[in-house]
Parts: sequence; structure tokens; C-alpha cells
Amino acid sequence: MRNALTVGTCAFLLVTGCSGGTSAAPPAPTADGTAPVIAPGRPGEEARTLNPSEAATAVPPQKANAADIRYMQNMIVHHRQALDMSLLAGSRASNDGVKRLASRINQVQGPEIAMMTDWLKAQGQQVPDHHAGHEGMPGMATPEQLASLQAAKGAAFDRLFIELMTAHHQGAITMSTEVITQGSHLRVQEIAEDISVSQAAEIRRMGQLL
Repeated sequence: MRNALTVGTCAFLLVTGCSGGTSAAPPAPTADGTAPVIAPGRPGEEARTLNPSEAATAVPPQKANAADIRYMQNMIVHHRQALDMSLLAGSRASNDGVKRLASRINQVQGPEIAMMTDWLKAQGQQVPDHHAGHEGMPGMATPEQLASLQAAKGAAFDRLFIELMTAHHQGAITMSTEVITQGSHLRVQEIAEDISVSQAAEIRRMGQLL
């Protein structure tokens, strides 16, 4: 009887693949089963799925080109004029909506100037001084227009401020659109997209103020 049990046990072990030792470990996972890699598109573009060879070398471009540098330098000058115009609203505007808009411009564009200044310094590029020229820059008010704004008060100031600031914002959107297509640095692309969206919204708001 004992011999029969021994033979039966050995037969069972052979059928099940066991020989008295531990069972074989499952195969190690391979890279074939990994999730797809999604690459975000540039501003305004859709994301896409990368194939394995693309995913291995997919690094966002971080080298600034001439368009990036020029945009950041010019936008600092552009923002500074917006701040100069907005500071006048506190004592000259009569429309509460105009005053609130001017306050928002100061709150948003001041920190943006600081951020763009830091970016230029990190790139080893020159930060424009407060007397930098702006000939040919889209949307900039002329010295004569600024003098008229400084001299205006009440409803006349409100109308002129809206007129000049609308053109100013449109100029910033033009500059941002250009660098989105011509620039190469991801951070600059993000800044340009943010400026385009926020200033387009403010243009719509200014169109309703008066």
C-alpha cells in the first residue's frame, strides 16, 4: 500500500509540473505594456500620442531664439506704458469700471514685468531701461496722446483711456501672436498665450464700460 501511494504521488507531481521544488516565477513585465505618451501641443494646437522612438527623445524646446528675446524685451516696455496710463485713472477717471480696470492692469502687469525681467536675466540678456525706445511697437500711445490723457479728467479721461488702452491691448495681442509662431522657448509661448487671452477679455470688458 505504501509503495502504491509513493508511485501515485510522483505521478501527480509530474503531471502538475512540480518535482518537490518551488513553482517557476511569472515572466517579468516588458515595456510593451506601458501606457501611451501624450505630448501637449503648442498653444492653440491639440495634443498627440507619441510612438516609442519619439517618446524617448521628446524634450520640450528650451533654447530661446531671437524672437523670444525680442518679445520679452519689447513686452516689458509695452507693459510699462500700460502701467503709466493706468496710474492716472485713480485721480482722473470718473467711471468706477474704468478705475477697477486700471487697478487690475496694475495688479497683473506689474508682476508680469518682474517675471519677464527675471527670465531675461536668466538668459543672460539685457533688460530694457525705462527710457527704451518703442518706435514701431504695436499699440503704443504717442507722446502727444499721453499728454492729452494726462490733461483730461472725468468723462473725457474715461473715453480717451478706453480708446488708448484698447489699442494698446490689441498691440500686445499682435506681438504675442507673432512670437507664438516665431519663437521656440516653451515658457515664452505660455506667457504670450496668457497675455493674448487676458487682454482679449479686457478689450471686451472695455467695450462695455462706456
